[in-house]
Amino acid sequence: MISKLLLSAISLTCWLPAGAGEADVLQVKPGCTEDLVCSFAVTVEHADSGWDHYANKWDVLLTDGTVVASRELLHPHENEQPFTRSLQNVRLPRGTTEVDVRAHDKVHGYGGHTVRVSIP
Repeated sequence: MISKLLLSAISLTCWLPAGAGEADVLQVKPGCTEDLVCSFAVTVEHADSGWDHYANKWDVLLTDGTVVASRELLHPHENEQPFTRSLQNVRLPRGTTEVDVRAHDKVHGYGGHTVRVSIP
């Protein structure tokens, strides 16, 4: 019985995707004017494995889930992990005190670690 369970578990793992997992946001450094025009420096980690599977963007969202800006990542960062990229001139609605930042990869989509930051 145990050997059948073990064999089933081993067979199941053979069908699971190997390699890179979901893209994770590790750190976010916001900077904003009094008018809430902001810049964001975002550090992402993902085991990029070539053009078919890499972290291809990150988004800035209001806490209600509305996407206010996206930073496209145009190529894999196989030899640069984690990596930081910035986005400027992000206009936030008056009264915004926090935002969420999430990353996306070409295979898994969203689902990795998201970071919530306070707006200065």
